[in-house]
Amino acid sequence: MRYLRVLAVMAVVLFGSGSAPVMSDTYPSRAVTIVVPYPAGGSVDGVARIIAQKLTEALGQSFIVENRAGGVGGIVGASYVARANPDGYTLMLTASIHVVTPFLRKTIPYDVVADFTPITLVASGPLLVSTTPTAPANTLAEFFDLVRKNPGKYTFATSSFGSAGHLAIELLKRDAGVNTLVVAYKGGGPALTDLMSGTVQLIADPMVSSLPLAKAGNIKALAITSLKRIAIAPEIPTVAESGMKDLDFASWYGIWAPKGLPVELVTKIQTEVAKLVERPDVKEQFASLGFEPIGSTPDHFAKYIQEEMVKYKQIIKDANIQAE
Repeated sequence: MRYLRVLAVMAVVLFGSGSAPVMSDTYPSRAVTIVVPYPAGGSVDGVARIIAQKLTEALGQSFIVENRAGGVGGIVGASYVARANPDGYTLMLTASIHVVTPFLRKTIPYDVVADFTPITLVASGPLLVSTTPTAPANTLAEFFDLVRKNPGKYTFATSSFGSAGHLAIELLKRDAGVNTLVVAYKGGGPALTDLMSGTVQLIADPMVSSLPLAKAGNIKALAITSLKRIAIAPEIPTVAESGMKDLDFASWYGIWAPKGLPVELVTKIQTEVAKLVERPDVKEQFASLGFEPIGSTPDHFAKYIQEEMVKYKQIIKDANIQAE
């Protein structure tokens, strides 16, 4: 009996040691869910749907975007992914706010680093800083001059508490020397609606949602948060060209899995994403949304996350934003 038990253990060990490569070779063998912890229609959802469509075409199985919205920083969707089986069939595509959340919430039901496997930094792009179309300012410097003269008249907006747009606004406030109230909305749509009506007077928001409104004249674009102008909107100046200090601040998007995803599957998914973002048609799609496709290695993504978290922590500290 003891001999049979030893054989059984050896069989398990041998099978286990060879199962990961086989799983990688046959992955995916069924539909894969890409969780987006935000409602459909936003910038995160837009990036996810491009990736899902192209992975479906490349790998012959459906990659399905599932919107699980709720909670500050996408906590509801992220919690679901953190609890999922690390088998490659549940992934998460979300934005930089995922790693900002620990600085804004006293308690969250997961560790944004330890409970997830970083797979790849998918894309990054600058934000568009805009004001209401009736504002008597054509540059950021002129706008902040107006704010300093009559601070009680102005309110700023952000699509969500702790978003890239929120942190960019805080940096602009710091450089301009103003302490204007920032109202956190539940999504970019309501914030932009209030900007168009003049209820709020400034927002920093991804190009995908703001640029069409700016081109239509519904909002007034003042600057982009990059060091150079971008091809899809060459008429919009950088923050420095608009009379402020240089500002290089991006909204970025990545793919994570639950912790413990086998390295072979991490490599498989990252390799496929890296290949597809190099395709001319995909580059064109991302460029039309104001994003640069990246497709980084997992190691680069993990290091990037750590560097960004250090930066975000300092911005939040300087802005005296208290965790809730």
